[in-house]
Amino acid sequence: MNGNGFKVLLILLITSILVSCSSGKKALQNGDYDKAVYTAINRLKSNPNKSKAISTLSNGYKYALERHLSRINDIKLTDDIFKWEQVINEYQNINYLANAIADCPSCMEAVPNPEKYIAETSDAKYFAAEARYNNGKKLLAKNNRSASKDAYFDFEKAEQLYPDFKDAQNMMDSAYFAALIRVVVEPVLVNSRLYKLSNEYFQDKIYEFMKNYETKSFVKFFTPDEARVSKFKFDQVLSLNFDDFIVGQTYVKERIEDIKKDSIKTGVTRDSTKKPIYTTATGKLTTFEKTITSSGLLDFQIRDMNGNVITHEKMPGTFVWRDSWGTYRGDERALTDNDKRLLNRRETYPPAPQDLFIEFTKPIFDQLTYKVRNFYSRY
Repeated sequence: MNGNGFKVLLILLITSILVSCSSGKKALQNGDYDKAVYTAINRLKSNPNKSKAISTLSNGYKYALERHLSRINDIKLTDDIFKWEQVINEYQNINYLANAIADCPSCMEAVPNPEKYIAETSDAKYFAAEARYNNGKKLLAKNNRSASKDAYFDFEKAEQLYPDFKDAQNMMDSAYFAALIRVVVEPVLVNSRLYKLSNEYFQDKIYEFMKNYETKSFVKFFTPDEARVSKFKFDQVLSLNFDDFIVGQTYVKERIEDIKKDSIKTGVTRDSTKKPIYTTATGKLTTFEKTITSSGLLDFQIRDMNGNVITHEKMPGTFVWRDSWGTYRGDERALTDNDKRLLNRRETYPPAPQDLFIEFTKPIFDQLTYKVRNFYSRY
């Protein structure tokens, strides 16, 4: 490294040290005691003998501890039923400071015995879980779906705060079933033997989607067979019916065009000038384009158990199968590369009607799953 490079590096290092020192001191002056402590710790890890950082750490930790303990006392005096969760946060911040100091040997000289509140944190978690649990029981006793859903989240929070707290897991299950919307999904009917298997494929995809619906949602779908043997009371019926569908509507378009290519070199003159000889190639290209259109319209409806329509929508789906080939009469030199590729093609057999049915239901299925997710997201 040359002299100039070393000077630049030295300047950057000094600047970094000064910024680090000043930022810790500034945080202390601004009352951001936790930040002041962490800044001083980082400084002492790189320079254990830095007196300013030692002073910042000592004072910053003292003020940070006093503030957290003061906040804890103030929070305990409030009427907030979930106040213990705030107390947990304050105790954890104290413990984080203590752990950070313990990981820095030179910091332990400035703060030999950083205080930890492990037992107090555990007690606060217990009280916080108890508050969530008790509130969940009150909500569940209201015996309505909205309150039961809130109760579920309270019991879940209690379990997170203090694992295996009382019977929080069982209460969470009870709240979930009380909040659950149960929906019977009627099968899609198609009055055609030809498309029976294709419709079953579409129906199976729907049932698979319903079965794998978000596990944490408060909606569960049942087939009619499942509903018949179930002891639960159902809330809604989702019905799907094809208003109309057309499979294999065929249209063939024939286009004839005269093609010509000029300036095709065929040779040169026999005299001394050897001038090139050109000719024009012509022909008739016939292009055949076949399209087979299949489409349908699905009627989507959700009703309550009294037959009242909650939501209703028509979902269209279309699939167009295309094929093209060509014939030619004339001088092949007039053909482009694209023309030659077209002429190499032969008319192909279209997909079976059952396959065409499946294809036009694919965009319908996408609309259906989007609609179901969007509608039931409010539940």
